[in-house]
Amino acid sequence: MNILIDGLNIEYTDTGRGIPVLLLHGWNSSYEVYRGVISALSDRCRLVALNFPGCGGSDVMNKPWTLDDYCDLVLKFMKTVGLENPVMIGHSHGGRTILKMVSSGMVSPPKIVLLDSAGLIPKKSLKQKLKAKSFKIIKGILTLPGIKNHSEALLDKARRHYGSADYNAAPEVLRKTMVSLVNTDLRDELYKINCPTLLIWGDKDTATPLSDAEIIKSRIKDSGLCVLKGAGHYSFCEKPYEAHAILRSFIS
Repeated sequence: MNILIDGLNIEYTDTGRGIPVLLLHGWNSSYEVYRGVISALSDRCRLVALNFPGCGGSDVMNKPWTLDDYCDLVLKFMKTVGLENPVMIGHSHGGRTILKMVSSGMVSPPKIVLLDSAGLIPKKSLKQKLKAKSFKIIKGILTLPGIKNHSEALLDKARRHYGSADYNAAPEVLRKTMVSLVNTDLRDELYKINCPTLLIWGDKDTATPLSDAEIIKSRIKDSGLCVLKGAGHYSFCEKPYEAHAILRSFIS
């Protein structure tokens, strides 16, 4: 299904009846990642999930977005599809969006679930810091007046060399959006979250490491952490039986 929000065609799915649940996917993903979760909960829940702009069948935005833009989209989406006071489940960037919405008082959900959530600026290793600094120096040189018009191919090559796979795979508007998102740190806002919060995390997650989960848990008063052994950033997909059992127990 599709709806129009602020001129963007947004793809979404709406399945089941019962407890309202909103699912938000991660960066460079889609709601398809939740098919197992939807199947596991559809006997007791109305499960609604959208594809963020540039993901799945949703249009790409025409300018870079901030985290506030994502929150605004979710609010308008919920109103448009008639989803009131849902349990909110978010993976990675979806979790970051939920953390922002709840901590700022945009929504007051009965419960939230964070799946290997983003939201904290990770500490960079010396190697990562040097890599980022090298790219900034090269970019500065290649964008100097008189050089810029002849250096786009070299700049693209530098981006491919120094950038992450997700960064390189994205069009420019999404690359700039990604830079804005990963430089947003919500740790000082987490104390404002009062609703019951469940964290499900893979102990082998390298994108949003388990140490992030421990920080988030320590700052949200009513929270609990379930660690899935041997799982990575998509822990709920890698360990579906454990994850689905935990979710069914939490959302009841």
